[in-house]
Amino acid sequence: MSSGPVQRRLRAALITAAAAVTAAALTAAAPAASVSASPTSPAAATGSGFTPAIGTHPHYVSAGRPESTGNGQVKFACQLRTAQFCYGPDQIRAAYDIQALLDKGVTGKGRTIVIVDAFNPPNVQQELDTFTTTWGLPKANLTVVNPFGAGYDPSDPNQSGWAVEISLDVEWSHVVAPDAKLVLVTAKTNSDADIQDAIDYAVDHRLGDVVSQSFGEDERCLARDILVRSHATYARGTAKRMTFTASSGDDGSAQPTCDGSGYSLAASTPANDPLNLAVGGTQLFADLTSGAYRSETTWNESLTYGAAGGGGFSTIFRKPWYQVGVVPGRFRGEPDVAYNAAIDGGVLTYVDVLSADVPTGWYRVGGTSAGAPQWAALVALGAQLAHHSLGLVNDSIYLAARVRSVQNYLFHDITTGNNTYTVLDDEGNPTGQVVPGYAAKPGWDAATGFGSPKANHVVPFLAATN
Repeated sequence: MSSGPVQRRLRAALITAAAAVTAAALTAAAPAASVSASPTSPAAATGSGFTPAIGTHPHYVSAGRPESTGNGQVKFACQLRTAQFCYGPDQIRAAYDIQALLDKGVTGKGRTIVIVDAFNPPNVQQELDTFTTTWGLPKANLTVVNPFGAGYDPSDPNQSGWAVEISLDVEWSHVVAPDAKLVLVTAKTNSDADIQDAIDYAVDHRLGDVVSQSFGEDERCLARDILVRSHATYARGTAKRMTFTASSGDDGSAQPTCDGSGYSLAASTPANDPLNLAVGGTQLFADLTSGAYRSETTWNESLTYGAAGGGGFSTIFRKPWYQVGVVPGRFRGEPDVAYNAAIDGGVLTYVDVLSADVPTGWYRVGGTSAGAPQWAALVALGAQLAHHSLGLVNDSIYLAARVRSVQNYLFHDITTGNNTYTVLDDEGNPTGQVVPGYAAKPGWDAATGFGSPKANHVVPFLAATN
């Protein structure tokens, strides 16, 4: 279904005007715009299972114990070195101009972030309490919803990997929107059908304003019936003014093949759906104490950790109207936006998943799965400013950021690096397979989208235009 040329022109005029006065958030909603892009049949679809981005590679590295350094919120040795470094809440808040919003009382109060993950580890609240106490954050309001009876086996590496994902998602969405409510919806397993059941539940019960999804797989692996069902669910949620964020994957321009035998050029689902805000990856370079922003490049640690920011072009979803004139070709391009995802430069996360494979403690964690919940939290901040849920935000972003000066006002435009993926073997050595990727460049690109947020600008903009 299309919104029609008249409505699009009205919406474009609204967004152009709002970009000039984005500091003043409007209280009335802009006209809704739907996306005229529906799925075509996958080239090959076999029932598979979603993977958390941090579950397939060593995307978390021990950070040791917190130390008293005398530097306020600098507590770990990795916050003091230039190699294998890490960031805490203060540094990320400063680098992306989030703190300026928090200082104005824009904290996500009255809004709810829904996080969809798989399995049901028992220690999520305790982990979150340790995290908030360590960093001096307010106590989080977390509700765990387990509608399908998910269990947890800590001896299963797949399940403990998902448990680390949950730790990352709840802790770092709370960093960005400390007064927003958090609702964790646990799928029974990470099968495609079970994950879809959890998303359906979140939408049908309208559990919150925005839904974060930190998982993915090759879009061609999703069975046709689940693909159609998934897009219909996002359409229902969008009609309810819910926003969806999705990580774009951690294998650069590639995805694991459906049979697990290798890698091929592919877009990740659910980030490929035009009704999702697809979040790619960068490597952030900020002052390790103050967090002052210095620079960013495309996240590509495929030679060191076997990981890089996902991005590319769908072969299933045609290009939505909002990407016309911005994205080349005939199909949906991803990501739309980006966020720090590097492992060297990872975010400090407390993990207690009861697994011998993942000892309890602090880790520096990377992956585009760090960006999806933090972008969801930014949407929650915008919803607080707007006094209502924002719904689809992709259209307003594309209509505004296609103007280069507006893009540079709202985003850090990433213009260096690429997401070419070098495949490593189990010993960490290159196999010889290299999947060519996409280079970052001025404007939108298939490595980092429009770039990472200047939150003090982009949040009021989203509130004003949605």
